[in-house]
Amino acid sequence: MGRRGFFICVEGLDGCGKTIQTKTLVERLRKKGYDVVYTAEPSHGKIGDFIREYCLHGEKRVSSIVEALLFAADRFEHVKKEIIQALNEGKIVVSDRYVYSSSAYQGAAGLDLKWIEIINEHAMRPDLAVFIDVEPETVIQRLKPEKSVMENLETQRKVREVYMKFVENGELTKINGNRSKREVADDILTVVLRLLEKGRFMKP
Repeated sequence: MGRRGFFICVEGLDGCGKTIQTKTLVERLRKKGYDVVYTAEPSHGKIGDFIREYCLHGEKRVSSIVEALLFAADRFEHVKKEIIQALNEGKIVVSDRYVYSSSAYQGAAGLDLKWIEIINEHAMRPDLAVFIDVEPETVIQRLKPEKSVMENLETQRKVREVYMKFVENGELTKINGNRSKREVADDILTVVLRLLEKGRFMKP
């Protein structure tokens, strides 16, 4: 096994700019000479594709228990086939969503957070988890007309409440997303570089 890399995940409500910010972070770290891998959840494996079709864009939302189990199964493959391999090669892995999304979305639907944690016990803890905080009312205005079954104001409010619990206990680092894309990106990069330098993470 090679030296261990550095694992970052970026979380947030639908429409908060999370995917753009994740890809921007990857690009900026690469320009600084780091070996970075971009990935996302749901993954692009068979289970992830099934989740997108069956859970996210079905006619109505399926059972939260089914959602949680499918996301956990997809995450198991994601961690095993993509994340661990890249980390063992000494790379920085940046994931657009991770285990906190399951806690937030299925937790907001009424599932016990401890149970969600148990079925995701295979999910390794990231070195840094960022939460881009944008008001639910704002993200709903940003979303496309063809919304997923989870993209409604009531759900997003409940999801943010769960995310904020992780912020309060120190598991998520909150970034104010109610600003320009550049300002948000600069804040995220500052937090990441500070941790990389603190841990003396070396460029290849």
